[in-house]
Amino acid sequence: MMKVIETVHAPGAIGPYSQGVIVNELIYTSGQIPVNPNDGKVGNSINEQAEQSCRNVGAILEEAGSGFEYVFKTTCFLADMADFAAFNEVYAKYFVSKPARSCVAVKELPKGVLCEIEAIAIVPLR
Repeated sequence: MMKVIETVHAPGAIGPYSQGVIVNELIYTSGQIPVNPNDGKVGNSINEQAEQSCRNVGAILEEAGSGFEYVFKTTCFLADMADFAAFNEVYAKYFVSKPARSCVAVKELPKGVLCEIEAIAIVPLR
């Protein structure tokens, strides 16, 4: 069974997709760009943007009944690999379980942002 996850605490989808989907006991988040869901704004620095992307992933995980400690795989996209170290500093504060990860530089991200994060996590049985 599949359950769509939607929360106002993360940016709404800007295309034909869901913020997240639970299948069995796993939550798959869509890539979260650093848009503040309250005002639609994006920070200027990689640090600000990484923080917001992490908060957006966290909001979806929370809505699904999960959390950062249950994340076992992430995929991270950077507009510039020169931001790798700064991105990692912020990322490490949230993804403390050190999940498996892929991190790649891409030519361009939606809305011209500097980073995007998607995650796969366990949804603990209640």
